[in-house]
Amino acid sequence: MNTPVLTTMAELPEIEVAGELARIYEEIRIYCGVPYVSSLQRHVATMPGCLEYAWAVCRPAFLDGTIPETAWQRVKMVDIAPFPKFSEAALRLLGVDIAGVKAIRNICDNFVRVSPINLLFAGIVERLIGGAVPGGEDTPAAPWTPPDMLVPMPAMVNVAAAPPDVAAVLMQLKTEIGGKPFVPGLYRLLADWPAYLAHGATLIAPLLHNEAEKRARASIAEEIIAAADDIIATLPPAPTEYARPTVVQGQAIVSAIRTYRVTSPEMVVFGTLLRDALPVD
Repeated sequence: MNTPVLTTMAELPEIEVAGELARIYEEIRIYCGVPYVSSLQRHVATMPGCLEYAWAVCRPAFLDGTIPETAWQRVKMVDIAPFPKFSEAALRLLGVDIAGVKAIRNICDNFVRVSPINLLFAGIVERLIGGAVPGGEDTPAAPWTPPDMLVPMPAMVNVAAAPPDVAAVLMQLKTEIGGKPFVPGLYRLLADWPAYLAHGATLIAPLLHNEAEKRARASIAEEIIAAADDIIATLPPAPTEYARPTVVQGQAIVSAIRTYRVTSPEMVVFGTLLRDALPVD
């Protein structure tokens, strides 16, 4: 088997961040309710000043809960058929014990929680780069209490270093960025349970390429992103101390956003389907 050559985007890892970006990363974790910063934000952080600008403009709508609550409320799974339920015995045969069920549920919860927020945040940032101007007043944000943070997830499997069969199954779930394969994080995290991953991939892979299913996932993203203009209209003016991204930076950010606009709905849909197929706590 040939070793897969996977593409990744440049990222500023959480362990390397300092100064203002460290504060921004911490606020992103708090107001998204997940114990990590998503790869899209980590990618934007590699471009000097860009995440600082995007967060400064959008921050009031995180502090008052507008972006998270709107994103969650606009997730509509009406055209998505559920997966068959797992029994506890079936999961044990797939190598998933009680602790594994809890870990898988937490992995799914993380992606289901954060992916809608990322879609809306990215939609707002794309419009700002395109010339949209905040239309609200500079007033203090109303207090909002974010949900309790979910517990940390295990480390992601490195596809290139994974056992051949695990890598082959993960590659069934790939998308493409710039003509090169990209395996989203949800699937790489589930590789700690290879037999469960194989079962999940057997359910998911046909849906990745089904045109009707792709349209249904795209409609979920569109419904969430449609709220961007109304939110921009309520945002206070952009702080003057933060420069807008340059043309080149803006093009790079929009390119990344459009890539994640494909994978983020997958995380919402398949994270929900896998989670809801687990036995009830």
